[in-house]
Amino acid sequence: MAQPGRAGQQGQAGRPGGLAPLSAHDPQQIGEYRLLGRLGEGGMGRVFLARSDRGRTVAVKLVRAELAHQEEFRARFRHEVRAARKVGGQWTAPVLDADTEAETPWLATGYIAGPALQQAVGGSGPLPERTVRILAAGLARALRSIHTAGIIHRDLKPSNVLLTLDGPRVIDFGIARALEGVTTSAVTHTGSAVGSPGFMAPEQVRGEPLTPACDVFCLGSVLVYAATGRQPFGSATTLPHAMMYRIAEEEPDLTGLPQGLYDLVTACLAKDPARRPAPEELVAWAEDGPDTPGAADDEPWLPGALIARLGRHAVELLEAENPQAGADRTPTDATAVRPHGTPATDLAPPATMAPPAAPAPARRRRTRRALLAVAALVLVGAGTATGYALLSGPGGSAAASEGKPDPTPAADGGIPAGYLGIWSTTVGDSHLDVRRFTLVQGKPGETVLRMQATGPTYDCRFAATLKSAGPPVRLGPSTVVSGPPDTCRPGSPSTLELMGGQLRRTFDDAGGLAPLLYTKTG
Repeated sequence: MAQPGRAGQQGQAGRPGGLAPLSAHDPQQIGEYRLLGRLGEGGMGRVFLARSDRGRTVAVKLVRAELAHQEEFRARFRHEVRAARKVGGQWTAPVLDADTEAETPWLATGYIAGPALQQAVGGSGPLPERTVRILAAGLARALRSIHTAGIIHRDLKPSNVLLTLDGPRVIDFGIARALEGVTTSAVTHTGSAVGSPGFMAPEQVRGEPLTPACDVFCLGSVLVYAATGRQPFGSATTLPHAMMYRIAEEEPDLTGLPQGLYDLVTACLAKDPARRPAPEELVAWAEDGPDTPGAADDEPWLPGALIARLGRHAVELLEAENPQAGADRTPTDATAVRPHGTPATDLAPPATMAPPAAPAPARRRRTRRALLAVAALVLVGAGTATGYALLSGPGGSAAASEGKPDPTPAADGGIPAGYLGIWSTTVGDSHLDVRRFTLVQGKPGETVLRMQATGPTYDCRFAATLKSAGPPVRLGPSTVVSGPPDTCRPGSPSTLELMGGQLRRTFDDAGGLAPLLYTKTG
């Protein structure tokens, strides 16, 4: 049931991430989750981007008030949540929390910051054969996880498939039902055709009892869409009843489908459910297919344009998690900030703020993925897709993300080119305290670094001069350019060093605190 109505999440005009501000009628808090904005709205309710008290980013679905008053719906909702909690694995959005007995029931799932397949194909065209083959294996694994939990998804379609750096994710269990509930549950009506007309199975169209093979047929239709940009049984202008008739009685239109995918897709689209392969067979089938010429094993599975979009999603997510920081979404490293005038270093947030809780392992993984996505965006711009793989492990180098910066001094004695530009990071895990600096070329004694530190209660600007071009680069003490003097305090001399594609800034007088690592953003 994760993140239903994904088209609403991504389609907000002028907002690439699809995050709309909360309206006057939206709550500010649901359970332990603080709402950051509205992602979309579907037939069952509104979907919000939110953060838990422990710092995890989630999607929270709030049921429509008129449905909440229907006992039959509540019974279905309870059943659905119990079933969805059983689904595990890395190929779906996990159900994290729910309150089915609240006056207005709600459900929280892990948030996946990536575009839907529908948007990716609709905006950029069909995906390469290699990408579709990897997509098939990932979706088959997702179905295996869902079916193992005793659930039939029943609405697998392009808008319910999200694309991430690590592979596809299946979302929206809003109309999934436990297998036993299809024929025996008092709240599930056997014979009801639930699904999306262009991506239904023949047995759904006929109102027959469903088996997991229903999802396999839908998977075949999704793969046709991914590889050709078209639905196999009609188009957006085809009337629903005509499309459903074609699904039940006619063969699919596979024009433009790569030959290497033909056997896999036609097996999925068999009219007889018993003839369709199981998800385990599909995984083996997809992974044993022909290799794409020139494709390395460690090459990203998505085309460069989609990797760039994922980078933008990562940045937008960080911005959404810091709504008080305003339009500046690339924060800076800066100096000491304490609202009551006590000096501090720029390596820590103000003392009056509670220290951030240690992030959960899942949170650390999500943050790492976001940073990888931002790095991938830089790589796409530079046309160095193969270097992306270097960033996924500890052996990544500065050359992978910065066009191989010169580790030696510049020919004219200035700052090496790899150090120049805009660098940003956050303090702690809350993303509310941000640091940003711009480093420009200059000579010793000239101002080369301008910094900004922002948080919920402060906005400080700083500057620092060059002591030596290095590498590493040595800076003099920072001075306060703007900001209340009792809040914004100057910092000690510092050193800049390139470390695996990031820039580390270490202060001479850091008070025992660790230095911060910055990501290049411009």
